[in-house]
Amino acid sequence: MSGKAIMITGVGRRYDIVSSFAQHTKVIATETSLLGPAQYAAQIHVLVPPLEDPDYLPTLVRLCEQHDVGAVIPLIDPDIEVLARARRQGLLPALVPDPEMAAATFDKYEAHLLLERLGLPSPPTVLPGTEPESYPVVVKPRSGSNSRSIFHAANADQARFFVEYAEEPVVLQRAMDGPEFSIDCLCDLEGRCLNAIPRSMIESRGGESVKGTVLDDPELVELGRATSEGVGARGACMVQCFRDRELGLRVTDVNVRFGGGYPAHMYGALPGRTYPELIISMANGERPEPHVGEFRAGRTFLRYYWQLELDEHLQPSGREIAPGAPAAPR
Repeated sequence: MSGKAIMITGVGRRYDIVSSFAQHTKVIATETSLLGPAQYAAQIHVLVPPLEDPDYLPTLVRLCEQHDVGAVIPLIDPDIEVLARARRQGLLPALVPDPEMAAATFDKYEAHLLLERLGLPSPPTVLPGTEPESYPVVVKPRSGSNSRSIFHAANADQARFFVEYAEEPVVLQRAMDGPEFSIDCLCDLEGRCLNAIPRSMIESRGGESVKGTVLDDPELVELGRATSEGVGARGACMVQCFRDRELGLRVTDVNVRFGGGYPAHMYGALPGRTYPELIISMANGERPEPHVGEFRAGRTFLRYYWQLELDEHLQPSGREIAPGAPAAPR
């Protein structure tokens, strides 16, 4: 494969993301454990020190130089700010926003304030000690992910209980009364939104969408474009929102990375315009033009689990778990 390689950090279980890039170019996947299954979808997988280790960043820099990497893509939140600082210093070609934006979007309260400053819709959100405008509210960690420690409080007594129970800094956010959506966006190196593909949230588990449908909804498309450009995203940006029956659209979360419903944009994107293809073209110095709103609506994705067998040396055995299993009917 010619052209620049792509490095994907903290790959964990995201086999779908790694494999979709590996179809088009050389991928270097990094993990801290041999038991992260997604690394085996890459042509090259490397064990790296933990994020807090002083040698973590130098290791990534060495790998980029060794393999001629044109773009570094984080898949976990803690990596983003570290890579953002490295990008600012000219150490890594990371597809992340500026450090200030990375920090603000990782903190739920700071993200709320940021959205308000940008003139973007955010639900009423306060810190403990400030009485919410109304109930019910959602009590959730300021820096939580994967739907960890999220509680619904119907009144002030319940809110106080969950604030103490959480044992970590939290915010109190008005509970949204309406359907939830995610918008998968991709921005270029200049922060221009190339596309924004909205999807329904039919079902989610642990904060990740496992069933959803690509939607033809211009209001959601515009919200995704405005939000991703507003926060200065580079690369992937996933905007989560609700359409509240009283308040209308409100953004509840901004993740400046690929989200759990990654397959949706793959089904919705037009040929040659999937996000891996666009990122690879940017890594090779090309400048794709924005095509916001150009996608195929009505496609539904259903995520499911599969297995990867490792041998006694913790290397892929190559054995199929269910040999000869019939393919899904077309």
